[in-house]
Amino acid sequence: MLTLADVSKSYGPRTLFEDVSVFIKREDRLGLVGPNGAGKTTLFNVIIGDESVDSGTITWEKGASFGYLPQETAPAGDETVLDLATAITPEFAELRDQLRIIESGGSPACMQGEFDAHHRFEELGGYGIETRARIILAGLGFGAADFNRPARTFSGGWVMRAHLARLLVREPALLLLDEPTNHLDLEVLLWFQDYLSRYPGGLIIISHDRAFLNTLCTGILELRDQTLYRWTGDYDDFLRQKEAHREQQLSVRKNQQREIAHLQRFVDRFGAKASLASRAKSKEKQIERLKEVAIDAPEEDIRRISFRFPQPPRPGLRVVALKGVRQAYGENVVYRNLSFHAERGERLVLVGPNGAGKSTLLKILAGAIPIQAGTRELGGNVTAGYFAQNRLDNLDARRTVMEEAMEMRNTNPDVTERLARTVLGGFLFRKDDVFKRVSVLSGGEKSRLALARLLLAPPNLLLMDEPTTHLDIPSIDALVNALRQYQGTLIFISHDVHFIRSVAKGVLHVAAGHLTPYAGNYDYFLEKSRATGAREALTARLAGERPHHAATTPPRRPAEAARGGPKTKEQKRAEAEGRASRSAPLRAIRAHVSALEQAIAGLEARQAEITAQLEAPETYSHPGIAQGLNRELSTVVDQLQAASADWERSAAKLEGLEGAQA
Repeated sequence: MLTLADVSKSYGPRTLFEDVSVFIKREDRLGLVGPNGAGKTTLFNVIIGDESVDSGTITWEKGASFGYLPQETAPAGDETVLDLATAITPEFAELRDQLRIIESGGSPACMQGEFDAHHRFEELGGYGIETRARIILAGLGFGAADFNRPARTFSGGWVMRAHLARLLVREPALLLLDEPTNHLDLEVLLWFQDYLSRYPGGLIIISHDRAFLNTLCTGILELRDQTLYRWTGDYDDFLRQKEAHREQQLSVRKNQQREIAHLQRFVDRFGAKASLASRAKSKEKQIERLKEVAIDAPEEDIRRISFRFPQPPRPGLRVVALKGVRQAYGENVVYRNLSFHAERGERLVLVGPNGAGKSTLLKILAGAIPIQAGTRELGGNVTAGYFAQNRLDNLDARRTVMEEAMEMRNTNPDVTERLARTVLGGFLFRKDDVFKRVSVLSGGEKSRLALARLLLAPPNLLLMDEPTTHLDIPSIDALVNALRQYQGTLIFISHDVHFIRSVAKGVLHVAAGHLTPYAGNYDYFLEKSRATGAREALTARLAGERPHHAATTPPRRPAEAARGGPKTKEQKRAEAEGRASRSAPLRAIRAHVSALEQAIAGLEARQAEITAQLEAPETYSHPGIAQGLNRELSTVVDQLQAASADWERSAAKLEGLEGAQA
């Protein structure tokens, strides 16, 4: 369908890619990956003809069509959302508008002209296109009332959805999608992912979402070091193959260098002896030939961000608590009499259906919105840091990057310009970059700046809403590594399953104003909740959950009718003994749950200590230490899973007893 032959592209002295050749078939479903600035978007622009090539050729199969979704902005005018989605070609849009005028009573130029317009309109798909567009717009999150609203009245993210709908309605032979998931919430993303899995044409997708690439792609194109590499399989397959290839290159290079060194020793030793001079000369020529074909040492692929959160001050055991919280948006009551607390060192991911109140809960915990009723209490020595889903909630678009960094001096007086430059440099902001206005930064740059600000004033309660959005995969890996070493309390929302599995140690399911905790990692949550899939579970409404720390106060039994006459001492003593008898199991189960919670906290702390030791290079300088730590870690994990399962059963039993005696 598409052939690139020896294609090169440069901007001034900088070469983005050189002699790129690739053949794309109609059934290909490829992910395009590579470091920021490698030229992925430029390669798309070259393919669709928006930019010229310096050399080489691009050849399309006759009749093949393409559709391109840019990463950031797309135009929107006075046309409605439905009109935008059905404007599959300029000809179709013109015919559609012409027939609307005729149907509304306008006079056609002639009867034959009206007939020809109807005939051609039907040839192009006719009114079936509008039906198809309505279905796709609904899948992408638009309501029926949105279809006839002007597209310009929507935010940029929703305009991008309308343009995406237009591409899906049109169904070109090849879809070129540049970060298509950036503007989608999880439920829409799952719909879109399922839709693309059945798409009849070819796909080339630039994305930082591993799960998305793994689900859809059967091959990976990697743009790196001015070269395009092609790998088979999904993104995980690509990583395995790439690492195996790197190891093979290192092995070949090692053997080549060993052989060169061996030959050089002969030349150095015998080159001056007349009897061996000819042989030494032959060895020198052999060395030259080997150097010509020698493999260079594999280099790091990209400028990577690399950082660690400075360890914050140690807080008390309970870092934040909500009591009796009520929060509503108009008539929509999100929480009623909500109670919740988080303890030191917890790493919780919030999951649940869209609209359940996950972001609202995070904002309440962060103090980013006022509480309508109830209280929010921070523990002793606790400072909260909030990483908003809309990065501009954390940033001032009018400031420069440096001004945003220096603003953290209000929280941390130790922030200096030198420290700010050092931290910003770690997030790939170079000398002149620090004077850019926030308003002109890309989505990834805004995310990196928001992370840099957190490092300049490290909190011990970190609240993050979709922290991986707009970050490329290496940046996500850097964030994962930093959060694994972070010793504060972390509560976050994400639809990146890889990120969740790498970071979360507990799950809090949010639905219908109730919070249900799962004292285990994400796979434990999947097992216990009987979820249908790793990604689908993030928005699932799960049956059979027993809420904890939340929701409304259980209804009390009506008071019994008073019996006539005062109670005797014997009656009072008998009632007291009855109450004591009924409360004994309640006290016992409360004590058991409390003991389990302390045991789980201790096991989690030991698990974190062992993990940190295993990540330290010095551990491997003493034989046997790593092996012993791995054995202990396996034991601790088994104990933690058993204790967590016991806690879940006991907590449910405790709730039942408390409800029965209420």
